[in-house]
Amino acid sequence: MLRPVAVLFATVVVALALVLAPLEAGTKLDYASVARTILPPGENGSLAFDRNTTDQAKLYDALTPRFGGVTARDIQRYFKPARLGLAPAEALKRERPRPGLTIVRDRFDVAHVTGKTQADVAYGSGWVTAADRGLLLQLIRGPARAAALDVPGLDPIALALSGKSFVPSAEAEAFLANQLDAVRSQGQIGRKVLTLINAYAAGINGYYRSKGIPTAPFTANDVVASAALIAARFGTNGGQEAQNAMFLDALEERLGAADARRVFADLREANDPDAPVSLPGRYPQQLPSEISPGSAVLDHGSFTGAALEAPAVASNALLVGAKRSETGHPLFVAGPQVGYFFPEFFAEMVLSGGGFAVRGAVFPGVPLVLIGRGPDFAWSATSSQADNLDLFVETLCEGDRQYLYRGQCEPMRRFFVGTLKAQGSPDQPVAYYETAHGPVVGYATVAGKRVAISLQRSTRGRELLSTRAFYELNTGAVTSARSFLKTMGAVEFSFNWFYADDRDIALFSSGRLPVRAAGTDPALPTVGTGEYDWRGFLPFAGHARGINPPSGAILNWNNKPAADVGASDSNFAYGSVHRVDLLTAAVAKRKKHSLVSVAAAMNKAATQDLRVLRVWPVIRDVLRTGPGPSARAEAAAALLDGWRAAGSSRLDRELDGKIDDPGAAVMDAAWPRLGDAVMGPVLGPLVDELARLHGRSDDAGPGGSAYISGWYGYVEKDLRALLGRQVRAPYSRRYCGAGVLATCREALWAALDAAAAELEAKQGPAPSSWRSDATAERIRFTSGVLQDTMRWSNRPTFQQLMSFSGHRPR
Repeated sequence: MLRPVAVLFATVVVALALVLAPLEAGTKLDYASVARTILPPGENGSLAFDRNTTDQAKLYDALTPRFGGVTARDIQRYFKPARLGLAPAEALKRERPRPGLTIVRDRFDVAHVTGKTQADVAYGSGWVTAADRGLLLQLIRGPARAAALDVPGLDPIALALSGKSFVPSAEAEAFLANQLDAVRSQGQIGRKVLTLINAYAAGINGYYRSKGIPTAPFTANDVVASAALIAARFGTNGGQEAQNAMFLDALEERLGAADARRVFADLREANDPDAPVSLPGRYPQQLPSEISPGSAVLDHGSFTGAALEAPAVASNALLVGAKRSETGHPLFVAGPQVGYFFPEFFAEMVLSGGGFAVRGAVFPGVPLVLIGRGPDFAWSATSSQADNLDLFVETLCEGDRQYLYRGQCEPMRRFFVGTLKAQGSPDQPVAYYETAHGPVVGYATVAGKRVAISLQRSTRGRELLSTRAFYELNTGAVTSARSFLKTMGAVEFSFNWFYADDRDIALFSSGRLPVRAAGTDPALPTVGTGEYDWRGFLPFAGHARGINPPSGAILNWNNKPAADVGASDSNFAYGSVHRVDLLTAAVAKRKKHSLVSVAAAMNKAATQDLRVLRVWPVIRDVLRTGPGPSARAEAAAALLDGWRAAGSSRLDRELDGKIDDPGAAVMDAAWPRLGDAVMGPVLGPLVDELARLHGRSDDAGPGGSAYISGWYGYVEKDLRALLGRQVRAPYSRRYCGAGVLATCREALWAALDAAAAELEAKQGPAPSSWRSDATAERIRFTSGVLQDTMRWSNRPTFQQLMSFSGHRPR
């Protein structure tokens, strides 16, 4: 018998009151009613392992099998307290690096830094960074400079993990120092930021001196380089135009110019009205012109040069507004996905005093909390994938080192970056050439004529200017949702920023986003002769933003922030199916939420397979129009039906190394075949080339993030149209079966039967015994030093669960 709703509600409230107890009375500036965080593997990032090396990994992993059954007790057990204050009994270690500064550690080894002045706090932040992430700090010093300079062919993260050292040139150091001058020009706030940077560097050096660690002194330029590494790794998008253009050329050869353009537009999904969004309203930006004489099509296979590293795009945010909250206060479950490393890139700190009142994630080399909470608000970010990086086609004149620009034959400039050093190997000088647009990343041909390809990034040489926003977040200048939007408008990196306090939720999509010339397609390289150069940058009013949307929730998992926001050239995933659909479905099941139910929605989605939940139903509807070719194929379809009905989780609850449900094995074997069955009739042999641009599926794996991109929307939308159902913006043609339902059905059944045959040959004739390998998907901490692993979970690395019941005087 069901208990009355009132009794059930009271039970939940009592449980939360007991489990998520109020903060100590002494923490007067902490208005959080609930404040919890998690950051695996642990705060200790040194090679001297202790309990704090992996303590948070164990908590993080333990939540995963709870699926959608998360309870208030689970939140208490599997997230750590994230108060601003620390009770005396909780202080386990205490040190005073200099007068006016105290650093106290709690049982999770999180440092609570308290300073008399802002410089004291920044010094403490540097001291703790050197202690907790000293290994990373040294590894990234040189590689981060490569990120700041956009050195072609040099991946900063790979370089950091390679063991090679990088000695920068005077030219490179001068380039970085220019940013310090730019910050100084920001006036009083700029001067304060520079004071913090210098104090932070002094804190790092002070720690090394105290331990007798010989190392070159940390400098303000190291901070500049670290900020650039964040921008390059997480806040930059685009740069795939050369590959797109060659694919378009191949389409033209197969289909003819007009049809190729239409098919290319279908596949790009640049502005699909069926794409899920996080906010109401329209914010037109980065959309292609109907006619694009300012864009170039490269000859198929002609580009030679450095491939750009794809940015990390794996973060989510679930914000439920006051009107849909059981407590009447917003609920905040959010965090960035920065990968799984040891040492972890992020560390957690509490910074207090001198105007600081903040707790959250810090990045080695940067003195401020980047994601976290203040006294009465929390904030987080997801990568917006907004396009701030373009490739330009440079017309060569008089050889490979001169190019035509604004009617003149201009020489390219050689930039000497520095020297790579490795034990037992000769020194390797690093240099590149650059045009008016930026570094030359390679060469190609257009209609048989050789051209250079250069890269222009809107934030290059400007990364440190965004620091002012984080200074305001850290020091109390953000006092409301509206002030948050204004503050985040100063961030030049491409992120979606989320905010919650005791009454409001908000989103702002930031970035120094180029306004491209008319007659260009952002998906293709731009003609570099000057007439199609950028026309400025998107003003504040053009950025997607909102406070308390009518839906009562803001949900984002790297999906489009609002309608008419165009997809970047490297993003083909703004289609009718997106992984945010998993969050949307879970949150929609309740009119009112608790923090527990929002956390449960996140955790349920974290192990669900998007393909079976969102795409299998329409595939199944096509299959039902006729019988399967074999009992084996019918059995495989039935397994997928059953798996979907059971929630489509990829969990290995028994820890036997196998995913529990046999449906996972069927989908894993069938999906590539199903995708090819749909797209193959039009693309033919180009299906594999499309897969290199935009993979068939972003599968579960050791890196955690999954289902950010794939052919999910292609299959769902094409089959929906084939069945005669409503499609708001139909493709230019039918793909599956070339528009013939019977032909499409036969191809889909054949794909499923072939997958079942493969499983039968490998695992035996009993479909109920087929399994996918769960061990191969387990999360591993990059570097290989730490052998611990975790169950696969599609979830932020650093995660906050927050709700506030009060606020500073408004």
